[in-house]
Formats: sequence, structure tokens, C-alpha cells
Amino acid sequence: MAAKIPATVVTGFLGAGKTTLIRHMLENANGKRIALIINEFGDLGVDGDILKGCGIETCTEEDVVELSNGCICCTVADDFIPTMEQLLGRDNPPDHIVIETSGLALPQPLVRAFNWPGISTKVTVDGVVTVVDGKAVSAGQFAHNVAAVDAQRKQDENLDHETPLAELFEDQIACADMIVVNKADLLAEGEADHLRAVLKSEARKGVQVVTATMGALPVNVLLGQGVGAEADLDARHEVHHHHHDHDDDHHHDDDHDHSHEHSHGHDEFESFVVELGEIEDATAFAEKVADVIRAHDILRLKGFAAIQGKPMRLTLQAVGPRVDTYFDRPFGMAPRLTRLVVIGQAGLDMAKIEAALKA
Repeated sequence: MAAKIPATVVTGFLGAGKTTLIRHMLENANGKRIALIINEFGDLGVDGDILKGCGIETCTEEDVVELSNGCICCTVADDFIPTMEQLLGRDNPPDHIVIETSGLALPQPLVRAFNWPGISTKVTVDGVVTVVDGKAVSAGQFAHNVAAVDAQRKQDENLDHETPLAELFEDQIACADMIVVNKADLLAEGEADHLRAVLKSEARKGVQVVTATMGALPVNVLLGQGVGAEADLDARHEVHHHHHDHDDDHHHDDDHDHSHEHSHGHDEFESFVVELGEIEDATAFAEKVADVIRAHDILRLKGFAAIQGKPMRLTLQAVGPRVDTYFDRPFGMAPRLTRLVVIGQAGLDMAKIEAALKA
């Protein structure tokens, strides 16, 4: 059976920088064909225009779908499911699907929709990425412009409740596999680290919290998380357990002052290679790798290992502390070495990490 197509759900309030993050990802997709589902509301097809106009050959008109009948988690059956079926049924289905929810959408009902018959066999939730406005959250607000978030609620005549922003925020954090603290360049020296620690303590175990400027995250950090979130809904508990219509934003994410904008560099991330000799025990080694990842807050680790007495090489892939291993092919004439690529935020202690892996 063909492998399932991975889908990444991007959530976060109005103004957090979801569109900027996605646009940066498209510009650096390295040939990966990414289809986008954008949950617009009202008649301002702004995000769609921003993304369609990106002039990137891997992102064609047919790869951008806008759902504008209201909030995506309220219109799952009428809107989202048919759109997914259409994308999955294409002759040339995309390599990856990215769904940008509206600012006030609850991520949980959307993730639950991936268990629908007909869809569940073809697609899987690669990961839920929640984007937060680092500056606003650090200052004790959820959004750069709370008034704008409230104004957007009033646009929806179907609105029959007022979900407090605090609860929506908790839901977005509870469902996340990765939390992106955006606008990190606006935070003072210790502020970003403090905020990361706070969000880490509020999120589920093993959830990665990264900082970014202008949504600039490497594609290999953002995509390929391989979480399978739809099979793990119990852990992503919602604050409120009944679903109701709620309003939606239709502003684009670039309505705040970008005078601080600077290069989209990936200076915040770095990677390096650790080479080791043969490993005695594959299981013990995988456990050690997981311990090192936890101790040093490593985002990704991948590579292969030579295990004593085994002709095949052991492939290792880790996203956060979750390490997957399998034997893939014989070494043949290649030297029996263990080579691991370590990816993390800038400032990784390479010497310590190398020493810990060699210990």
C-alpha cells in the first residue's frame, strides 16, 4: 500500500505569523511539492494571494485551496473533508499538505477529522505546529492586537458563544507537537529562554519549543515530524469538551510593523556530524541517543550506526526524544562507521553532545 501523505496543521492566533512561516517554508521547500489548505474567512482572500503570488514553481495555483465558509473546525464535514478527498484523489498528489487554520480554530476537531473513513488510509497528521507571538505572550497577552482578534469574532453572525482567548490558547498549546515562538528578535536576551521554558512546562512531554524570526524555520525541522497525531487524541485534551461555532479572522498575518525585518537567515539553527565506531548494543544505543537529545534539547538527529555482528547498517531517525531505528541495507564495501547528524537551535554544545554520544 502506498505510504500515507503527511499533513501538517499550522495553528496560532491572528498576527502570530502563520502566513509568514508558510511562505518561508514554500520558498525553501527544496523541490518538495506542498499543497496548501488555507482557512480564510470573510471576503479578504489575503493569505491566498500572498501565497499564490509567491512565484514558486513547486506551489501552483491548483496547490492552494481556500476554505472561506467559516471556521475550519466548524465546517469539517462540508468543507474540509471534500477538499482533502479532492487533493488525495489527484493524479499527481502532493508530497505534503499544509493546513493553515483560522486564528480562532480549535485544532483538536481538525485532527480528529483525519480518522474519517476514506481519508484515514491515505493521509496522516505529520504534526501540529502552533505559532505564538513571542513578544505578545511574553507581555502577558495572546496576540499582538487583541482588539483585532475580538473584532473578528463579531463578524460572524453564527457566533453563539464567547470562548475566552485563554482557553483557545491552551487548546492550541495542548494539541501542539511543535511550538514556534515567533518574533524572537523582539525579545530581550533572557526573555526568549524564559518563554520557551514556560511553554515547555505547559505543553505535553517531548513537545519541541523553538524560537524563530520572521517564521524562518528550516523545512527539515518543520516537516517530517511523523507524529501520527490522529492516533493520539486522548493526550491532546481540550479545555472545553463541546464544540461550537466560533468566529474567525480574515486579516492577514502581516498587519504589524515590520520595520525590524531582517534577513531570513537560518542562523538560529545549526547542525553538525558526530562519527563513532561500531556500537555493541542497538537498543542501549537508541536509549542513550534519546537521553542525550533530552539533556541537550536537540530537535532532530538522523544517521546510521554500525552494530557489532550485524552486516546491515542501523538507520536512526529522531524527532525530539522519539527515536526510530531499523536496519536498512548492508554496508557492503563502505566503512563500518556510525555517522549521526545533529540539528538544533544555535548554541548547541557540540563538544558535550559528542562526548555524551561517545561515552
